[in-house]
Amino acid sequence: MDSPVILDLPYTPPYHWASMLDFLAARAIPGMEEVWATGYARAIALGSVHGAFILEPRPEHRVRLTVHLADARALPEVVSRVRRLFDLDTDPGAIDSHLGRDPRLGPLVRAHPGLRVPGAWDGFELAVRAILGQQISVAAATALAGKLVHAYGEPLGSLRGAPTALTHLFPSAIRLESARIAELGMPRSRAVTLSSLAAAVLDDPAMFGSHRSLEEAVARLRSMSGVGEWTAQYIAMRALREADAFPATDIALLRALSTASGERPSPAQLLARAEAWRPWRAYAAVHLWMAQARSSLADLKRQTDRRRCAA
Repeated sequence: MDSPVILDLPYTPPYHWASMLDFLAARAIPGMEEVWATGYARAIALGSVHGAFILEPRPEHRVRLTVHLADARALPEVVSRVRRLFDLDTDPGAIDSHLGRDPRLGPLVRAHPGLRVPGAWDGFELAVRAILGQQISVAAATALAGKLVHAYGEPLGSLRGAPTALTHLFPSAIRLESARIAELGMPRSRAVTLSSLAAAVLDDPAMFGSHRSLEEAVARLRSMSGVGEWTAQYIAMRALREADAFPATDIALLRALSTASGERPSPAQLLARAEAWRPWRAYAAVHLWMAQARSSLADLKRQTDRRRCAA
């Protein structure tokens, strides 16, 4: 396509856009994604078709999608993936009503109505990013993903009118299967897991397709060496769009449910607590993650203010 295609996509309100963009901004890979106060852009590949898109919230419960593609035949698939990535097909009314009755979640839901579960552009990409994020911070995982993209991702090339900050595509499974990933600075076991994941996807391209149940999806993911419960639940939550997926061992979720004295629940206790949030535990997790992120930022600001006062 010589010129970009511009579409307005509807969604059911409310939608808490600030939270979605904050979540994506914290995980944006330089060169592949760009996030600003009112929008998101990324480089994309659909087989041999490369391109980019920009998404910006608009009035009247719509988003403006600008797509740059070499082949217009890929446009319907782009729209479908964007709707999944931004959870545009969810009706938040029932979810907010259900979670809003919970004593812990109620204030969060009322303060941030229409919070969505961030999805994924591609299941393989999300799985790689989840594995990179095992037992390290979001910032460290994003930095590592950036190294991976720049080392093994294909250059995007020139697209007229597309954001110039978008320079690379996420590496394909065929590129990562034989790549020397450990040289990027990660445990060898994690590099082996990524190589095994790439091989598994090449053997079964439908690995991240539909499943009969959340349990089946998690069991299938956990059958791969190096993929534990947290990773499997996180992939199910974001890549497979399983609304009840719940990574109960996640440290931020455990911190979010700490008592006033600072005592954290065990993963088993958190799972028991989360029974009341079914069948939308993934949405509860996002509420708790965002609350924990806001709390961490507030703590950092207080520490900074104290240092300034002491100086």
